[in-house]
Amino acid sequence: MSSTGRRLHYTYEQYLALEAESFIRHEYLDGEIYAMAGGSPDHAALAATIIGLLRPQPPPGCRAFTSDLRVRIPATGLATYPDIAVVCGRTQRATDDALAVVNPVLLVEITSKSTEEYDRGEKLRHYQHLLSVREILIVSHCEPCLTLHRREQTAWVTIEARQRQEVALAAVAARLSVDDVYRDELEDAHR
Repeated sequence: MSSTGRRLHYTYEQYLALEAESFIRHEYLDGEIYAMAGGSPDHAALAATIIGLLRPQPPPGCRAFTSDLRVRIPATGLATYPDIAVVCGRTQRATDDALAVVNPVLLVEITSKSTEEYDRGEKLRHYQHLLSVREILIVSHCEPCLTLHRREQTAWVTIEARQRQEVALAAVAARLSVDDVYRDELEDAHR
């Protein structure tokens, strides 16, 4: 006699209780809880560099947050921790989660071998359902490349920038140079 594995279904309240007790972060979607992989030193360095580059640029009232900020996407049910989220104006909290925001204007994901497909596919589509989001920046882990997804009037436009190029982040009135983002990695490659 064979038995089929049953998946556990969790309520959002159960997810929040787990998050409050856990030392690792989890995503929540459709009653399932997924442990998020820890980032590498290079991943952490890229995130720190981008926040450092954004810090002096955004207009007054905009704040950049690290991956400690939970973002809730009510339209799809996803709760996750983007690598960087920028909120302009007051942070609006999820109705079912006082620690999650629902109004970032810019989300940044730094890919890894294990998350690249998800970050560029399913997770991107979830982010696009958050009406406040104007731009989503995907930062490659394997080559100097920034991929910007910008919400225009009726569609999303994709802009890719490589070495000696930059992306204009209209949502936060900032510009990011690929060479500045990857400065440490490019210097290491030349040593």
